[in-house]
Amino acid sequence: MSDVATVIEAAGVLAAAGGLGYAKVRAPRVFWSLVGLPVARVRFSVTYRSTMDVCGLTVQPSRLRAFMVRNVARRQDVQPVPPSVRRVRGSSTGMRVTLRLPAGLEPADVAAASERLRHAWGVHSVHVVEVKPGFVELRMTGYDVLRRVKMPRRLPRKVTAGRLVVPVALREDGTAFVRDYKKVPHALTLGANQSGKSMYQRNLIAGLAKLPVGLVGIDCKRGVEQRGYAPRLSALAVTPDEASSLLEVLVREMEDRFDILSAHGASDLWDLPAKVRPVPLVVLVDEVAELFLVAAKKDEERRDRMVMHLVRLAQMARAVGIYLEVCGQRFGSELGKGATMLRAQLTGRVVHRVNDKQTADMGLGDIAPEAVFAATTIAPDRPGVAVAGDSSGGWSRIRTPAMTAADAVAICHQYAHLSPDVPALAPFRPVLRTAPAPASPLVIPVPVTE
Repeated sequence: MSDVATVIEAAGVLAAAGGLGYAKVRAPRVFWSLVGLPVARVRFSVTYRSTMDVCGLTVQPSRLRAFMVRNVARRQDVQPVPPSVRRVRGSSTGMRVTLRLPAGLEPADVAAASERLRHAWGVHSVHVVEVKPGFVELRMTGYDVLRRVKMPRRLPRKVTAGRLVVPVALREDGTAFVRDYKKVPHALTLGANQSGKSMYQRNLIAGLAKLPVGLVGIDCKRGVEQRGYAPRLSALAVTPDEASSLLEVLVREMEDRFDILSAHGASDLWDLPAKVRPVPLVVLVDEVAELFLVAAKKDEERRDRMVMHLVRLAQMARAVGIYLEVCGQRFGSELGKGATMLRAQLTGRVVHRVNDKQTADMGLGDIAPEAVFAATTIAPDRPGVAVAGDSSGGWSRIRTPAMTAADAVAICHQYAHLSPDVPALAPFRPVLRTAPAPASPLVIPVPVTE
């Protein structure tokens, strides 16, 4: 009987070990919550002071502290002071630790030691974020969250409250990467074929479709990418000629909105009363090179006109609620006059896998030079991985969740009722094609004989 009990116990132990091994590969969130987080929490608590010491993140105590240790605590060994731990929080992807930095340390010192901290505590990555002066947050991830992207169920209220915010991708620290059009009004997305650039655009359009905004599409590839989103689009241009006319109308719309701001003494669209406030517009430009390249000299005038309109929109349209999302494979001075000027106004940058270092440098070199190398090392077998940066100099790796074109189209159909009526864009409103009704069966009259 005892042998049977031993076998059952051993089988139970093996089954539990096998289950944890399976969860580690197939359900990393479950494994981290059950095993990884408790182990990491204990390891962090036990080795914190020694780890800070060997990583050079301690400072000599103040004279007052040294006096109190020697004369009140009666200890002669005055130890260096590490950052004090203010808060420790666990999550399904990692652990967050808030530290109060002592005098003599700065966030850059902690960030420089992030790789050593990662190995010391046995986590996948450690990212250092400054919370406020004197405080930093260590964002640890227990596993590779970009391997299988699962977006957070909800965003913090301080991120989404009263803003035009769209969650698009997942950062490598487990937080959501969002497009906040009030903070970063215009953006440029670059990437080679099969890099996940279209996946990024689908997630962006699917998120925008649920918001009270007008969507304007410019797809000079005869609309092969954006025509499916027609139910949610307020305007669509599929040829260079149509794009030129549409951009001209958008510039006029921008000028009319400035007149409204002037009449109400406002400097921004969001300062206007709600009843007179025009609807925000997001202009989605797919493959911007098609607007710059011309095949004949007679088309140069049209090209220059389109570029001038785009530059004017990028320079001034933010205040009146018109935002640009420009997408392409390459975007540099070789496209022609005005390309560099336009790129300088697109402060948000997302660079997927590229074919050469020059393309990565076009997208990130002027705002975050250290991110160029990260963009050139994206593996081809990880579509959707990109490097996102902005004019503040910060950057991070992100990955968009998988979304098929059919899913994005279905979302646009579902929220088609949110498409605003913008009179200026009415001539460019895409015509929705309904499926033809099934043909009625052919009835052959039968002659009646008397």
